[in-house]
Amino acid sequence: MTQLALVIDLNVCVGCHACVTSCKEWNTSGWAGPMVDQRPYDVDPSGTFFNRVQMFEVGEYPNTETVHFPKSCLHCEEPPCVPVCPTGASYKREDNGVVLVDYDKCIGCKYCAWACPYGVRELDEQQKVMKKCTLCIDRITDQSLPENERQPACVLACPTSARLYGDVHDPNSEASIAIHENGGYQLMPEWGTQPANHYLPRRKTRIQIFDDELERADNPLTKEAPLPAAEGDTLDDVSY
Repeated sequence: MTQLALVIDLNVCVGCHACVTSCKEWNTSGWAGPMVDQRPYDVDPSGTFFNRVQMFEVGEYPNTETVHFPKSCLHCEEPPCVPVCPTGASYKREDNGVVLVDYDKCIGCKYCAWACPYGVRELDEQQKVMKKCTLCIDRITDQSLPENERQPACVLACPTSARLYGDVHDPNSEASIAIHENGGYQLMPEWGTQPANHYLPRRKTRIQIFDDELERADNPLTKEAPLPAAEGDTLDDVSY
């Protein structure tokens, strides 16, 4: 069975939040919208986001690093949110494996949020229904778009190509190849949900730069400053 998913390269993600804003822009006015922000900057912010970038530090001072960790619905192959839904609003598409919510059936009971171990289900305060990443289902299935544009908005917006999209069951897909060649892993696989989204691990790269490599031929700071011109000197009399 086809299983569409995202592969996120943590080694090149810079935490710019382009994926967050592009997701918000596309989905808030599309099939999955609206995505409200009632108090986006308050002490207790609220809003509906399909994708968030968590940032935290690892290590001990002074040897610390900042980790940027994007997280959204992982479109699990065994999604625990589906069987607990009392109305059948949460379901998994058989043709592509994407987990979705039927808003017409959802009653906002939050059972799916309690069942999801990844914390990616959110209650939209305006519509009072549960929402989550749809993998931009209305975009990836739109045959009127050019094939290269039938991708999730976050993938198209990422400036560092940290996000890949494809069928992780197809061994020849870009996403599947990246997983196998770079040690891609699932988030908390011990929970038995078989998340379709994968992460590519961070890799430490040590670079040593020598002083002579910092010198540039056009660097004005490395040139001798001209001597001030004396009164009556012509341009030819000034030393450089």
